[in-house]
Amino acid sequence: MPHNCPVPAHTTGKIIFLNGASSAGKSTLAAGLQAALAAPFWHFSVDHLIAASILPQARIDRGDFEWRNLRPQFFDGFQRSLPALAAAGNNLIVEHIVETQEWMGRLVSLLEDFDVFFVGVHCPLSELERREIERADRRPGEARADFETIHTFARYDFEVSSPALVADNVREVISAWEARGRPSAFDRMRATLPAS
Repeated sequence: MPHNCPVPAHTTGKIIFLNGASSAGKSTLAAGLQAALAAPFWHFSVDHLIAASILPQARIDRGDFEWRNLRPQFFDGFQRSLPALAAAGNNLIVEHIVETQEWMGRLVSLLEDFDVFFVGVHCPLSELERREIERADRRPGEARADFETIHTFARYDFEVSSPALVADNVREVISAWEARGRPSAFDRMRATLPAS
């Protein structure tokens, strides 16, 4: 028997996008936001995909596949999935490390049609490196490399410091998000991109 169920009408999802160095506190902030926001939001990140075992990790570890050959399309696919999820009506808290200016430009273009609130998550280098050692699931030096680059080409709607109390950061981000206006940080960055 055929199923002719109409697709429910929906509005596009809103996006709160967290950008910060490895170990800066993005996951903790995202979880706090998800718990406090009045509307339902997905918490979506690369780490979630990796934890779900979508990668052939055992074979990468064994040397059957080179991660450096898989990495570009993995991150390209993650970034391209964001507009699809939001277009389906899902609100997203995206936790990501925008590593390069090229990635920043790609995301600004991909998310042109969406309400994106871009949050910079900062943390002192000494604390990043302490957390990196404590976590033991990051390559040494990742935090420093991120710290030195990722905030240099980004413009934000709001910025927080992760050593602050999580509850304070959550409250401040939600307050700023609720008061947001246009042009957004993504709008302003988009205006600087070369014409295609």
